[in-house]
Amino acid sequence: MINKILIANRGEIAVRIIRACREMHIASVAVYSESDRDSLHVRLADEAVCIGPPQPGRSYLNISNVISAALVKGADAVHPGYGFLSENDKFAEMCAANGLVFIGPPAEAMRLMGNKVQARETMLASGVPVVPGSQGVISDAGQALQIAAEIGYPVLIKASSGGGGKGMRVAQYEEEVVRGILTARSEATAAFGSGDIYMEKYVEEPRHIEIQLLADNYGNIVHLGERDCSIQRRNQKIIEESPSTAVDEELRRRLGDAAVMAARAVGYRSAGTVEFLLDKHDNFYFIEMNTRIQVEHPVTEMITGIDLVKEQIRIAAGEELGYRQQDIRFSGWAIECRINAEDPERNFMPCPGKIIEFQPPGGPGVRLDSAIFAGWEVPSHYDSMLGKLIVWGKDRDEAVVRMQRALDELNVTGVKTIIPFHRRILNNAFFRRGEIYTNFIQRRIMPQG
Repeated sequence: MINKILIANRGEIAVRIIRACREMHIASVAVYSESDRDSLHVRLADEAVCIGPPQPGRSYLNISNVISAALVKGADAVHPGYGFLSENDKFAEMCAANGLVFIGPPAEAMRLMGNKVQARETMLASGVPVVPGSQGVISDAGQALQIAAEIGYPVLIKASSGGGGKGMRVAQYEEEVVRGILTARSEATAAFGSGDIYMEKYVEEPRHIEIQLLADNYGNIVHLGERDCSIQRRNQKIIEESPSTAVDEELRRRLGDAAVMAARAVGYRSAGTVEFLLDKHDNFYFIEMNTRIQVEHPVTEMITGIDLVKEQIRIAAGEELGYRQQDIRFSGWAIECRINAEDPERNFMPCPGKIIEFQPPGGPGVRLDSAIFAGWEVPSHYDSMLGKLIVWGKDRDEAVVRMQRALDELNVTGVKTIIPFHRRILNNAFFRRGEIYTNFIQRRIMPQG
């Protein structure tokens, strides 16, 4: 039995997990940095403990402090949320070593899928389609140029570790390969502590399609359909939807089968997401597997009625999935807009500051996952995302109109947000027709940007 969970995170995802705990009659423990002392997740949790100063490396990324907090508060388990320590295999091992249940996959699965080169090789061996590219880490520019010539331009240079678009460069010709390697390696080293890079064929105008999985400890794995995460800025998702306008029932089955195959190949359990690139001809290629709950998980919850955080907790507690693939049903359409404290007119510069007014939207089919409130000070030390606005409609047209209405109702003053930018996207004729791809913003919204 899991009776008390420490949430090793902050912001909206910490609030999301605390709410799931409350409904499951499980006590919750919040951790917080000194700058988060008055945050909503601290207020909502049953208990809270300070784990350090504002800098993430001294608080939310400090494994010793997080483990100590869990032990002092008598927690049975730790939920890492997303970001911070959520895909840190050493943290998962430290939890186990201290008698704490890590609410996530086995450390070995995290290790395999956390290194993109190893993940790619594992998928190749298991028969999951991958984008043509290098076999292993690239050692120097000469090797990179040879591989690029073999697979054809354009190519994508990527960091082996990490994500979020960091350590990633597109090269159209030889000179850009040489420059891209230096830049990607430097950026990856600074962001992830590893300068290892690899190369893939750049799939032009693809869709970013991901498959949500749930896997228990008894070999049962189900997929919960796809999410289309093609609306991205600088390789970071800002709008997600489910289902995708590009995926029919047969393609969904093929994508789901490949994702389940990927999970079996690494002995996966818990909630996880397998990400693919989908080209214009319905060919799809494995990109990576995210071994945690995703930011965009609510759109899957909205169309399936399955609470993914509760399922994570049940799986970690040793329960078997209560359904099989044939039991999964999809209803309607869901869209999520990430609400970031950024100024679209100033190259999306982060905008920390005090929230003066906050009026959330409401009405049928509207959900806001957020941790903000009037008077709260948005800190400068963390990601700029304030929350996620999610809507459900009986079909895509209704979902789009409902999102437009909800964005109009959502009022946040005191800091700049990307709400006006979302309105531009939803009003775009190509978006309304579902004609989207990963460079949609560059081509359709900010062609000069």
